[in-house]
Amino acid sequence: MRGVTVWKRLLGVDDRTVIDGLEWDHAADALVAHVRPRRPTKRRCGRCEQPAVGYDQGDGRRRWRTLDLGTTRAVLEADAPRVVCREHGVTVAAVPWARHGAGFTRGFEDQVAWLACQASKSAITQVMRVAWRTVGAIIARVVAERGADRDPLEGLRRIGIDEISHRKGQRYLTVVVDHDTGRLVWARPGRDEATVEAFFDDLGDDRAAALRLISTDAGSWITNVVDRRARNAIRCMDPFHVVAWVTDALDEVRRQTWNDARRAGQKTMAKQLKGARYALWKNPEDLTAHQEAKLADIAATNRRLYRAYLLKEQLRQVFRQKTPEAAIGLLDRWLAWASRSRLPAFVKAARSIRRHKTRIYASVVHGLSNARVESVNTRIRLLTRVAFGFHSPHALIALAMLHLGGLCPPLPGRN
Repeated sequence: MRGVTVWKRLLGVDDRTVIDGLEWDHAADALVAHVRPRRPTKRRCGRCEQPAVGYDQGDGRRRWRTLDLGTTRAVLEADAPRVVCREHGVTVAAVPWARHGAGFTRGFEDQVAWLACQASKSAITQVMRVAWRTVGAIIARVVAERGADRDPLEGLRRIGIDEISHRKGQRYLTVVVDHDTGRLVWARPGRDEATVEAFFDDLGDDRAAALRLISTDAGSWITNVVDRRARNAIRCMDPFHVVAWVTDALDEVRRQTWNDARRAGQKTMAKQLKGARYALWKNPEDLTAHQEAKLADIAATNRRLYRAYLLKEQLRQVFRQKTPEAAIGLLDRWLAWASRSRLPAFVKAARSIRRHKTRIYASVVHGLSNARVESVNTRIRLLTRVAFGFHSPHALIALAMLHLGGLCPPLPGRN
């Protein structure tokens, strides 16, 4: 094997690159490889890689950090002329070893992106010897390039739309998940109708018409746009949010009962209700012995609150029925019971459920919920802690697409 071939392998460049020489830079404490593109790859736009006319020599020679050779830093050095592209105007010419606008080689950036899916923040910065904000910029470039190679919105049939808070101060992301693959396919900062409209603009009218099922919560900022832009799709109400309404109603009854007991001077009952929150909230199969005893005391001494607890549990059973017919029948009976329960919080919850009854029925019939979306949201919440320091929602979105959208590149040198 010729020496130049060995050096190409070590430096992570291919046959489109010519190595003119090597030297040691004592100031940078790094090996410097002087390189240039082969003639067929010269004078191409750095953005679209189409042939372009030369403009000038730019700012002279520049360097790109490549993967370390063992424990030794290594960089590539080459001229960085500018060209005139018909589409992008004056821009730096493309080089085969790096992405446009990067100070690192493709292999270096791919390894950083791969490590971002596997390792901790401190491990990445120490192993690769880069700042964490630099990692965010690298991930954004890798995701932009790999996302351009394939369209994550192609072939969508069943999707879920939801929002997630990513920073304090009401900072939200709107996310879209493919129910069939479980992948995150789209995310954008914002939590309003304009953000959802942006998703359907990216999707296009033809692909929106091909959607069959869409799961959402009751937020009008989602449902209004879905009704306008995806008329062929069946809208499904997420059962988790339906149960959450009733759980909130149960907690309202508990607080009201506690306040009534406190005002009436019933200190023993008030103390009992003060610690009963989790006994009422939790699923019966998850109760501790102490919580079971507390629930039994409530059943014996406070029928009004216990009736609210039974209403909450019966609604949970609606979504556990084995057949859609049984679930729909139980939901209709639950609505009748809640409406005459003489519990204002449950009467209000029943009215909300009736408004969305068609979408709840659809969720039961098609067995669709936002569970996959909530799973993705939970993992994004973990990523927000990892991404702290990026100071940009777009860098967080790129990290999420890398982890959850199937855009993570392989390690350099592996297929």
